[in-house]
Amino acid sequence: MKIATFNVNNINRRLPNLLHWLKAAKPDVVALQELKASDGEFPADAIEKAGYGAVWRGQKTWNGVAILARNAEPVLTRDRLPGKPGDQEARYIEAAVRGVIVTSIYLPNGNPQPGPKFDYKLDWFARLRRHASSLIKQDLPVVLAGDYNVAPTAIDIYPTRSWDKDALIQPKSRAAFAALVKQGWCDVLRELHPEKRVYTFWDYKRNRWPRDAGLRLDHLLISPVLVSRLAKAGVDREIRGLDGASDHAPAWIVLR
Repeated sequence: MKIATFNVNNINRRLPNLLHWLKAAKPDVVALQELKASDGEFPADAIEKAGYGAVWRGQKTWNGVAILARNAEPVLTRDRLPGKPGDQEARYIEAAVRGVIVTSIYLPNGNPQPGPKFDYKLDWFARLRRHASSLIKQDLPVVLAGDYNVAPTAIDIYPTRSWDKDALIQPKSRAAFAALVKQGWCDVLRELHPEKRVYTFWDYKRNRWPRDAGLRLDHLLISPVLVSRLAKAGVDREIRGLDGASDHAPAWIVLR
């Protein structure tokens, strides 16, 4: 079972790239982020023709998350993160596919920091940890997939000082991610590639893709009951090099 996460950075603008990747990579489940489309603008027909069922929660202009399932219909279990009923940002969706619960997470960026946007990021992270804790205590097979907007350690960003003030690598951001993992989640890409600089995001500015000046922001965390099923994991880097590409590449895992 191949499960992927992909920040598409505008699903309608990148639809040809997404369909090309779906056909080539054949993931069984895909968590998408940053749809940048309202519910009615989601390209459901094109996704269905590609062989995928889908659930989504869109948002005009920004945010938006979805879960796709190959030759199956995802069973929606939650379309928002609990803990703050007034929060209307479309950043979390959760569905069951073939006996596994999969999320699509689009965690707030948090810039500029310090300030209200960074406070919102940390508060959202705390809510995610509370919900993740309830999932792990139920001993469920769960994959927390998504764009966390955190490069967890120094090896998850190219050698540079230019991002030192960015919310993506602040000590509080990294501590929040570490506290989540400490609940018992396995950070699969780091677990299988402990010493490798694995990147999933390359900013459009400053020639960062050709220079391989990347960050690992997209993560797949699996619950303890899935660890024995873990086979492999990777990043489809070449997708980032296509014309009109998202600034992210798909990250994926394979479960036996």
